[in-house]
Amino acid sequence: MCYICHTFNFDYHLGQYSIKEVEKLTGVKAHTIRIWEQRYGIVSPHRTHTNIRYYDDAHLKKLLNVSMLIKHGRKISTIARMSEDVLNQEVLSLVKCVTGRQDYFEMQVDVLSMSMIELDEVRFEKVFSAAESRFGFEQTMIQILIPFMRKVGMMWSTGEISVAQEHFISNLIRRKVIVAIDGLSVVQKSAPRFLLFLPEGEWHEIGLLFAKYLIKSRGFKTLYLGQSVPLSDILNLKSSWKPDFLLSFFTTSINQQKMISYMKAIVENFDYQKVFLCGPQAGIFASHLPEHAVDISTLFELKEQLDAIRW
Repeated sequence: MCYICHTFNFDYHLGQYSIKEVEKLTGVKAHTIRIWEQRYGIVSPHRTHTNIRYYDDAHLKKLLNVSMLIKHGRKISTIARMSEDVLNQEVLSLVKCVTGRQDYFEMQVDVLSMSMIELDEVRFEKVFSAAESRFGFEQTMIQILIPFMRKVGMMWSTGEISVAQEHFISNLIRRKVIVAIDGLSVVQKSAPRFLLFLPEGEWHEIGLLFAKYLIKSRGFKTLYLGQSVPLSDILNLKSSWKPDFLLSFFTTSINQQKMISYMKAIVENFDYQKVFLCGPQAGIFASHLPEHAVDISTLFELKEQLDAIRW
């Protein structure tokens, strides 16, 4: 949440990270990592046959752990003397004792990053279950999983994670959203109707699924069409299903004129319905559209729009 660009880097190898990639993943500057290596021996990077330094998954995990402890006031000189087991225990203790909400959320994003890199479903389940029991599903998604998916998107677009890692974590989150939707009560027949879909060529579904959760949890009726729906099929539903609202996500970058034409076709054909356009691409072109097309840039805006609906 997902907000992932399909930019493939065919030179990427699973478990091999440059120092710049490690910098982005851990938030620790490259020159700081080098100092840690030289002065404290925190990690010892490998070298390719052409003498280029690279880091493996074990190095990355350790640097993520070190970064978390540093963020919470531990000194690098103290951390450097810890064994691997002690370091892991210190991080686990820190995760359990963090009380500030924002610190807690940021910490869980870091832990989820490790679970993705290591393909560790058990760790993911522990993070999700603890957060859901503490804050509920909706806040867990908004404060932890959606920010984490944004981070995944940046990592994917720069080739820092593999297809397997991205698919692994995306499918775990997708499954959680579907289970949460299934657990909601059946809505009333007279409730306002929302038509949810992704345009042709759009496959990033987690945002749309979570929108369905938000909509259904507020008592509204949804018709969920999912990924890459032909425009003709959407237009046919105007008379057969008669939606009161439409909602779609535009994440993948496409030709500007094609995007504007597509959005105009939707908005002009559903001229009496409010149309919610979400995602980074929607905001770029929203100014070209009529007033009943609403650009939604954040989940908080979507929640406000939904909570303002009276019926």
